[in-house]
Amino acid sequence: MALFEARNIHKRFGSSVVLEDISLSFEEGQVNGIMGPNGAGKTTCFHCLTGHYKPSRGSIVFDGTDITGKPPQRIARMGVSRSFQMMNLFDDACVIENIILALPEFRRRYAQVTSSVFNDKVLLTQAYEVLDQVGLLGQEWQPSLSLSYGNRRALEIGVALAANPRIVFLDEPTSGLGVEATRQLVKLIQKLRDRYTIVMIEHDMRFLFELADQISVIHWGQVIAQGTPDELQSNKWVQRSALGAVA
Repeated sequence: MALFEARNIHKRFGSSVVLEDISLSFEEGQVNGIMGPNGAGKTTCFHCLTGHYKPSRGSIVFDGTDITGKPPQRIARMGVSRSFQMMNLFDDACVIENIILALPEFRRRYAQVTSSVFNDKVLLTQAYEVLDQVGLLGQEWQPSLSLSYGNRRALEIGVALAANPRIVFLDEPTSGLGVEATRQLVKLIQKLRDRYTIVMIEHDMRFLFELADQISVIHWGQVIAQGTPDELQSNKWVQRSALGAVA
């Protein structure tokens, strides 16, 4: 059984159908990609998978448990974490504070004032472990707003990892990154893939084809192609599209 499955997901807003009969399956330990043109329904799909939207019909199953329609906070506590295309960081806080605030141990003791946690060795150890994963050790006391854009992306991924997830959804992780920062992100994803199941919406097809084990193509609110990067190279739709040059 796959770690995460979406079965016949349908989503409409009033009379507008955005997703129609979407089925996706993510195996544990794999990097999965979702690609497609603007307006194809990719972000709406992510919102449904992570609980931010309730599907109009269909079901979503995580590790054998039906999570359809459950609130995102509850889904996150079960082991599903995500980032957003628009970064969602506390800019007035330092790097390590962003991580600490996302730790389950901190949230269990949320009545504490933030300043007191810097004497808590358990929280600090957990935060340093996350920062080590995303390559931000040595910058933990910097204001998050002072980081380079690429490091801010890494910090956002760190915030997602702080929740101790089994599966991580990344929404357009290369958005706004230059060539060198994208290379660094490739190295980061390659490092993280040994510990997490990863699902990415991504517009940078070279990035996605380099990293993904499986890719699903969404267009017109439907999955029109699925397979490995090699299999998609021979897909007729991909060959006829602008993605063909990349494939």
